[in-house]
Amino acid sequence: MKAVLLLEDGLCVEGAAFGAEVETIGEVVFNTAMSGYQEILTDPSYRGQIVCMTYPLIGNYGITAHDKESGCVQVEGFIVKERSRIVSNWQAQQGLDEYLKEHKVVGIENIDTRMITKRLREKGAMKGVIATGEYKLKRLKEKLKASPSIIGRDLVKTVTCTEMYEWTEGLEYRGASEVSEKTKTVVVIDCGVKFSILRNLKEQFNRVIVAPARISFPELITLKPDAVVISNGPGDPEPVRYVISLAREIIEKLRRKELSVGLMGICLGHQIIGLAFGGRAEKLKFGHHGGNHPVKDHATGQIDITSQNHNFIVPEYTLPQDELVPTHVNLYDRTLEGLRHKTLPIVSVQFHPEAGPGPFDARYIFEKFKKMVDSLG
Repeated sequence: MKAVLLLEDGLCVEGAAFGAEVETIGEVVFNTAMSGYQEILTDPSYRGQIVCMTYPLIGNYGITAHDKESGCVQVEGFIVKERSRIVSNWQAQQGLDEYLKEHKVVGIENIDTRMITKRLREKGAMKGVIATGEYKLKRLKEKLKASPSIIGRDLVKTVTCTEMYEWTEGLEYRGASEVSEKTKTVVVIDCGVKFSILRNLKEQFNRVIVAPARISFPELITLKPDAVVISNGPGDPEPVRYVISLAREIIEKLRRKELSVGLMGICLGHQIIGLAFGGRAEKLKFGHHGGNHPVKDHATGQIDITSQNHNFIVPEYTLPQDELVPTHVNLYDRTLEGLRHKTLPIVSVQFHPEAGPGPFDARYIFEKFKKMVDSLG
């Protein structure tokens, strides 16, 4: 079936549809990862976005049970150069086309994805619409113009869990084992958390409790956490005021020594901690989406190749230098990639230490966080 991709700058290209036969609108971004399309499709941080893959052949190893990062496909639409008709993987349970159909998400192929990527790099991420079958260009343009921007929208409320739960999934397929001590609990504020983050935390903490993003501070304290992690998530951090307020309350209790927990932010969680300290969020031109971003640790000089997925940052100059120390920098564009507090047990990273997909260079971040928590007693 025919499909069309229309960008808000007027570019209109035709291709072939796969997945669900639906119409969708979202912010179009590109991802430079060469593999890991299932993890990308199911990453809640992509809610509100149509993802264009730069690698030309997608779907060749199919869909497996353990490569998902959430319970469903999260992207609004999927753009690829070519969808593989062959699934070559003994673990695969279904193909990409069937998977997108099942989750009612549209894909478009036979598109020059490198041309789309170049356009997004030059003009910046922009809204787009994918329509299948016969279409009227004028109607699509009107619909696209009337659609809301990703700026100022609270997308966290669309992906957070509705009820608290404990993560108990085993780690066998990763060749890892759960910790033996029975004393440490981490509470994850779910702004759109990836399963890989929960798995990595389960390697370090005996109990991993996932809480809705709107959990109150009194509710949080009843869980008796030794650590709190504010997770990754989609879109603009500014509208997520309820999580920013929670972070401020935790920080204030730590200042007053009325609380003893380690606090960590990942990606959106990093931005939320920055905003809680009075920083401001800024939108990047086309965002960081891929598994090949070099990040330098200021303290050691070590360079990790990291997985990243964010459109917004909190610039260093907006943050209080008397309290926060920059720990990491992106070597592509010199943007801030990590923070630590000078005296309080607070750290954050803009990149994804859990990868999923991507290299495992930065997984040690979880171990360092656990050691910081252990040092609190």
